[in-house]
Parts: sequence; structure tokens; C-alpha cells
Amino acid sequence: MYTVIARKYRPQTFSEVVNQEHIKQTLRNAIDQKRLAHGYIFSGQRGTGKTTMARLLAKSLNCSGRPADSVEPCGKCSSCTEIATGTAVDVIEIDAASNRGIDDIRGLRENARYAPSRDPYKFFIVDEAHQLTKEAWNALLKTLEEPPPHVVFVLCTTEAHSIPQTIVSRCQTFAFHNLGFEETVKQLQHICQSEGISATEEALAVITQAGEGSLRDSLSTLDQAIACCGTQLDGPALRQLLGVVTTQALDEVVEAVTTQSPERALALVDSLVREGQNLRNFAAQLARHFRNLLVVKTAPNSPQLVEASRAERERIATVAAGFSEEDLTRYLQIVLKLYQELQYSPQPRFHTELGLMKLIHAGRLASIEDVLARLEGGADPAPRPRRPPPPDSPPTPSAPRGPAGPSPFERDQARRSSEPDRKPPSTTPPPSASDDDFASQLIASVEAANKNMLAIHLERVAAWDIRADSVTANYPTNTNAVNMPSGDDLRLLGTLASQILGRPVTFRASLLREGAPAASPTPAVAKPPATSRQSSPPDSPAQAPTSGSLTNIGTLAENPEIADFVRFFPGAKIEEQKRKS
Repeated sequence: MYTVIARKYRPQTFSEVVNQEHIKQTLRNAIDQKRLAHGYIFSGQRGTGKTTMARLLAKSLNCSGRPADSVEPCGKCSSCTEIATGTAVDVIEIDAASNRGIDDIRGLRENARYAPSRDPYKFFIVDEAHQLTKEAWNALLKTLEEPPPHVVFVLCTTEAHSIPQTIVSRCQTFAFHNLGFEETVKQLQHICQSEGISATEEALAVITQAGEGSLRDSLSTLDQAIACCGTQLDGPALRQLLGVVTTQALDEVVEAVTTQSPERALALVDSLVREGQNLRNFAAQLARHFRNLLVVKTAPNSPQLVEASRAERERIATVAAGFSEEDLTRYLQIVLKLYQELQYSPQPRFHTELGLMKLIHAGRLASIEDVLARLEGGADPAPRPRRPPPPDSPPTPSAPRGPAGPSPFERDQARRSSEPDRKPPSTTPPPSASDDDFASQLIASVEAANKNMLAIHLERVAAWDIRADSVTANYPTNTNAVNMPSGDDLRLLGTLASQILGRPVTFRASLLREGAPAASPTPAVAKPPATSRQSSPPDSPAQAPTSGSLTNIGTLAENPEIADFVRFFPGAKIEEQKRKS
């Protein structure tokens, strides 16, 4: 009967275990010094060798043919062969996933009371120990604390945090490490040579990535690949077998982002759907791809951080050279959010298309430094197109990090100081733009930004003071502070005013000084009909309504708060006013 590769090549000695040196050395010293504990907890990811290490410990302690100067089991005595085949009487393996109740543990506790039938030690290997119930742990607690001298417990688990602390405190805990990419590839190469299999570097990389740090998973994938492709394993065939998205699809996403082409992104999603690809799996691989691009960009001298073949790393470095670290960080955040949303999405295709659209739009964004520099120069802060170098160009390693260059503010200050004959800024507005034109454009821009109340506040400005580096809106002296822009509104008005005037300016709001001449009223932009707003006769002074006084309708309509209310609700009329009691 055929034996799968994962069982056929299971380590039979401590030296054959891969990447668990800290555990092997500790157990060897414990056996050699006869300082054996009565309880062990082996924790770690699936397929990292926990059960195998427990069996090797049982072999070494019960081996009758082991040399006195060695801790490695002989592998030939009856005890070693029976443990390897799982038929040893004194090595009892329990699957806690299906034997997790208190009755099962009571039977184990009764069995531990009896001496081993042949070997020096009786081993109880409890696999998936975190599945035991609370009552089962309580039944095992006293036996695990003071077991008979001939009993050794080994608890294997993938969730060490689920084991009660009362159990952990009575055992020695060992955390198994995940296998590295290079170590797994070397092990696969060794097995392929032993089996007479020819595998390309890309094929081994695909199998290793499918294992995700688990050697057993990688060996199971290798067995599946051999059954499908025979003795010749190559990357494209394995990607198709395992449902892994091709590198061409990942490169197509990068090209769509680079060329700002939504059509290419939508066509790619349609192709993936037609091929039956899992879009959540596609998002996971796309996140891995952007993560590799970011790692290669930020750490070009650490190839071990990227789990890919040498040729794949070189190709990734070539693509990453066309992006900045900020861009790749932004792309990775978007893809990770897409992967999270796809877990519960009823329409995965729509979410995937939306996520790729976000990627493309994110590529059009300009950095804040570029925006400030362009505003300082009077240019439109449009984002620069980003294109990676040609595929055949050599990868460009990132320059070593040194002191940062001068900021746009420092460059502007140096430029200003290098002009000794520079004239002081003019305090008069440019002749090409009048106050009325500026006010009309500013109010129109504010209304386009859906800031209707702010536009109403600007209509009450009595005078404008436009200078080379600032714009001041002067309000009547009786204006309430709540009816004047402040905070974020001032920053928004400063940005809009800079765009209208073509130069960076600061926006301010203040009250008109006593005796200062008032300018013409601010021109209205797309105002509602002013049927409800009645002005006072020229010879009658306007008085603000006070509590307890009765004023005429015209004076009441000129109140700033009521006027704002009337303009905000077109068609509203003041029909009656009453004296407050």
C-alpha cells in the first residue's frame, strides 16, 4: 500500500527534525542528564513536528538498543519499530478532539496507575489537547501534578492559550517555530531528489507558499503535485492545480494602477470570475504581492523577508522601483480592507471591483509636499503620473537613508533670502480682480462645496481687504461672532481664495472698525427671490429688535439671524410679530 510522503519522510531521529534546534537541544540534555519532566506541553502551528517530537522522546527513553553515549534512538529494536508504526503498548496516543470528556480522562488516569508492560516508561501523548473540557482538565489535574514515576504526559496543541494555567504551571512548555521559506524549499528539494522528481525553483516556491510555514502541508501539496504532473513539476501547472492566481494577473493589477486604467481592472475581475477563482483568495494573494513590493522597496538588502524564488524577487524589485513607499503603503491598506470586506460580502465581485477602483484612484493622489510646492509656485496641484521602469531594466536598489532634504518651506525661505532687492509685498489687490468679482467667485465656490450657511455668512461682508498675502472679510460692527467663519471654515476659504487669486493667501474675518467706509454690498450669487426681505426707508434708521420692543416688519427683516433664516428657506415670509411678555 502506498505511503504518503508526509508519513514516509517523518523524522525518525532528533537530527532529522527541521528548524527546532532549541527544543532538540533541551530534550537531548534532559535525557543525557536524566532530568526528565513528568509533563510537557508542545505548542505551535500545525505540521511543525509536535507529535513527531513526542514520539522521538518516547523512542529515546524506551529504546533498548540505544548506545550509552548517545540520546538518538536506534530505530531497530522492537520498541522503536512499534512506536514508529503506532502499535506500542506503552505509548498511548489520544485524540482529544474525539475523546474530550471526563469519562475518557478517568480511563486514562486509571491506566496511568499501572506499570508499563515492557518498557521503562509509559507515555501518554494527548493530541489537540486544547479540545478537552473543563471537567476533563479538572480530572487530570491531580494526576498530572503527582504522577507515578514511570509516567510521562505530552500535551500537543495548536492553541496554547486555551490550556488552563493550572495545567501549564505543572508542565514544561515548548513553543515550536514555523519553518522558514528557504528551509522548506531545501527539504522539498531533498525529497524530490530522493523520489526522482524534477521540480523547478518556481514550482518549489509555489508549494512552499501553499504550506504557509507547515512542512506537513507542503509535503501533502507535493504529493498532490506529483500525482497531477508526474515527475516534471513547473510553476504554471501547479498554480492552476492549486487555484493560485497567476503572476500575470497580479502584474495586471499593478499595470492598471500605473496606467490609471479602470477598464483593465474590470476586465481582470471578469476574467477571474469566469475562471471560477475565489475572489477572497485573489485579494489575499494581491495583499501578499503588495506586501512583497513594499518590503523590497524598504529593505532591498534583506531578501529573506520575501517568500519567493530568486527570479521572482528580482522581478518584484524591478516593479517596486517605480513606486514610492507611501504609495505602496496606501495600496496595501486598501487591499487588506478589501480582503476583510470580502469575508462577509454577499456580492464579492462588486466589492472586488470597488476595491480595484480605489486602488486606481489612490494612484492619482498627490502627496502633501507636492501640493504645497505647486501652490507655492502658482501651479495647479495635479498629481504626477507614476510609471514603473521597463521590465528589462535592472532593479534599482533604494538609496541608503540619510538626512532628509530641505522641505518646500525651507526652499522657499532660501529663495526669498537670496533676493536682496526683493520689494516688499504690495498691500493693494491686483488691478485685474475687483472686490465684487472676487466675492462672487468665492461665494460660488463655497456653494459648489455644499457650504450653504458659509455662503450666507459671506453675503453679509461689508468690506473686503485683498492684499498680496491675505484676504480679510470685514463684517458690520453689530455682527454676532457665530455668524462669522472660523476654524475649518477659515482654512477652506483660504484654499478657495488662493485658487481664485492664483497665489497663496491667508483668510481672516474681522469686524469693521468704527468710522471705516463700507464697501458696496457683497453681490449675491444664485440667491432666492428676495420677496420676503424688505428694506427700511432711507430716512429711518435701522434698529435691531430688542426684547420687549415692537418694531416694524422692515426692521425685523434686516436682523441678520432672521435674514439668514429667510434666505435658507426660500419663500418664507414674516407675517406677524408679537411682543414678548
